[in-house]
Amino acid sequence: MFMRFEEYAAASMLGEPDSPPRLDGKLFFTQRWERDVFGLALSLSKAGCFEWEDFRQSLIASIARWESMDCANQPRWDYYERFLEALVSVVESSGIISRAELERVLAARKTAAPIAP
Repeated sequence: MFMRFEEYAAASMLGEPDSPPRLDGKLFFTQRWERDVFGLALSLSKAGCFEWEDFRQSLIASIARWESMDCANQPRWDYYERFLEALVSVVESSGIISRAELERVLAARKTAAPIAP
């Protein structure tokens, strides 16, 4: 269940370039790691580790980098890969954990099974 901060954070992205995928108006995740990384971003921002707007700007920049790639070298579009890239960047900038430590933890989570329908 969302609380005030979570409602604010999710609502601030509606209709914006960084808006997360939705299905029937609800956030849509196909893999457990996607839900985990979304929750981690919310939790860290809510705890004051970084400002939500700083994260959003990092996500918008990550999406823009993907869009500017040459099509021949562009990886398949994946919103949560961009989300993860933005989270790693903002967490690293905040100094709360190193990029290597965060990537190691998140890589282990990405191998988890898909979310059951």
